[in-house]
Amino acid sequence: MRASRLLLLACVVLAPVLFFALDLGSFLTLETLQQRRADFGVLYAGHPWQVRGAFFVLCLATASLSLPGASLLMVAGGAVFGFFWGLLLSSFAFALGATVSFRMARWLLRDWVQVRFATQFDEINAGVERAGGLYLVSLRLIPVVPFFLINLTMGLTTLRTATFYAATQLGMLASTAVYVNAGTQLASLHSLSDGVSPGVLASLALMGALPLLVRRVLRHWERRRALGRWRGSRPRRFDRNLIVIGAGAGGLVAANIAAALKAKVTLVEARSMGGDCLNTGCVPSKALIRSARAAKQLRQSSNYGLQAENVTVDFKAVMQRVQGVIASIAPHDSVERYTQLGVDVVLGHARITTPWSVEITLPDGRLQTLSTRAIVIAAGARPRVPDLPGVDDTGYLTSDTLWTHLATQDSLPKRWVVLGGGPIGCELSQAFARLGAEVTLVEMTPRLLQREDTDVSAAAQLALAADGVQVLTSHQALRCERTGEARVLVVSHHGLEVRMPFDRLLVATGRVARLSGYGLEELGIAVDQKLVTDDTLQTLYPTIYAAGDVTGSEPFTHLAAHQAWYATFNALFGDLKRLRVDHTALPRATFIDPEIARVGLNEQEAQAQGVAYEVTRFELEDLDRALIEGDCAGFVKVLTAPGKDRILGVTIVGAHASEMLAEYTLAMRHGLGLNKILATVHSYPTLSEANRHAAGVWRRAHAPDALLRWAARFHAWRRG
Repeated sequence: MRASRLLLLACVVLAPVLFFALDLGSFLTLETLQQRRADFGVLYAGHPWQVRGAFFVLCLATASLSLPGASLLMVAGGAVFGFFWGLLLSSFAFALGATVSFRMARWLLRDWVQVRFATQFDEINAGVERAGGLYLVSLRLIPVVPFFLINLTMGLTTLRTATFYAATQLGMLASTAVYVNAGTQLASLHSLSDGVSPGVLASLALMGALPLLVRRVLRHWERRRALGRWRGSRPRRFDRNLIVIGAGAGGLVAANIAAALKAKVTLVEARSMGGDCLNTGCVPSKALIRSARAAKQLRQSSNYGLQAENVTVDFKAVMQRVQGVIASIAPHDSVERYTQLGVDVVLGHARITTPWSVEITLPDGRLQTLSTRAIVIAAGARPRVPDLPGVDDTGYLTSDTLWTHLATQDSLPKRWVVLGGGPIGCELSQAFARLGAEVTLVEMTPRLLQREDTDVSAAAQLALAADGVQVLTSHQALRCERTGEARVLVVSHHGLEVRMPFDRLLVATGRVARLSGYGLEELGIAVDQKLVTDDTLQTLYPTIYAAGDVTGSEPFTHLAAHQAWYATFNALFGDLKRLRVDHTALPRATFIDPEIARVGLNEQEAQAQGVAYEVTRFELEDLDRALIEGDCAGFVKVLTAPGKDRILGVTIVGAHASEMLAEYTLAMRHGLGLNKILATVHSYPTLSEANRHAAGVWRRAHAPDALLRWAARFHAWRRG
């Protein structure tokens, strides 16, 4: 660092040190102002410009060096100079001082920070480019963050200096005026009884109410700005309070909540009630996995002292069971049930035409247009299919088309290639192998389940291999070839081409949000491989919200339902109160055998985010119930803050891990630590005891050694 920067840094650090060391804050109190007000008045009357200049410099230095006392200086300005001069001097001095502080932060720290945290600041700088000035104005108007932190943080971004000054000048004007006006009132205090005068009380009340008033004005202004181009399209009356697009997990919850809150709500679905989860996702896949697990258990019956000879798979019966499970759950998501709940259900294709209207194309081709105060988009996601040469000629399957195809088969196709080593690919690969198919799983990265820790990925690969799945990691798919009925996937591995023949190709390379076909393009709503929303799930328009997979969040049914609650509340009551969606303690599970379940951080995420942690691990082979069941593979791994029992994240690998995780999810959601879990009585023998044992491992590792040594001496003394 150059000498000039070192000198400036020394001055910036030394100024507050001297301020507190010399107790200069004692001069910046209401008592001092009241006692010396008459002296200041005499001095000001004799030397008005000199006093104004000195006051301006004092305010400028206070803001530049981030010293305390800014609010009292504004009050003093009103008391000594009156409202006009107090506002003029304070406003310009503090805005200029903040700009000086902004420039110093930029000169001293920005280059280092931008290099050290380049990835994080790319997104911040993009936001600054879009609306940095407006965001800064809102921060100045509603001082929820200390001004010196705003100056420092903004100095580290790419915000232009002129924009910073203008936004600061504008944003601080209202609060400065309130403080200066309070000073003019405080100047009239001659006795304690004057403190309850209407003028003083009104000024103090305005100081307290300003943040609430400003927040309301800003929200109203942002709403008008966003809806500006559609102002002439707003109807006088509305047919509905809410229209929900999509009857998957998110849409069903949104419609249910709106109806429970007595809003008039219409739910529009273009395909099948229940969405992907019921028809092509969670329900059929878990039903198939259950049959596959039963087949594995029958083959291993000798481990339990039983004999089950000649185990065969009646695949047609398996698929009949899968369809039966779907049929048994379907009434929960049916048109009839939601109609009984008070929801107007319309089967058709919805297209948003304005921020307040939806056009629905009915199955018979007729159009129905409804006006609404708000809209929730819960359109879900679809499988991602890679741009692979020849793939369209193979008759490939995805999670959307797989179940219709399997329902027509008398037997499970013999040779499968599954492309993708994520949760869907792993789950179905293992299930197909257990039902008797030859399965090859192809993953381009070095390991399965990239989102999980390496030991978890290793456990998953070991489990799949044990069931006969050929797992090929670091294999890049190049193309597909077909000659008659013969189909081949060609992959590259360390520069060599490998050919893999198959009967069926399952593409499980992830999912992408459904973003086209319902009016986003015409409305100008931002999409970036997802529907862009803020932390209240609002889109570009304050009348349109989104929930679930369409937002690009994790593709979990429970997350879609969770977001739907927030989106619906904000859509119905956003004019009065808006809630920020809470994504803390979000559980996830991969339903291979043994299951993999996680909540919060794992090790690789903690390392990537620079979060310090300790690891506590308990092996399920030491759990009595696991030994009884014969399911000993797996472990519980808990991440905690160093030296504390605060849970940062938990990963469980083992039978019924998804069920065991619930206790940790509850603990993290409500701030309970491992000591609370250790103190909770768990039934014996149960798998959930593993959670208590893991807490016990942590407790023993953090035992108070010094205290225990004294306890040993005490007991030795008691023995004589």
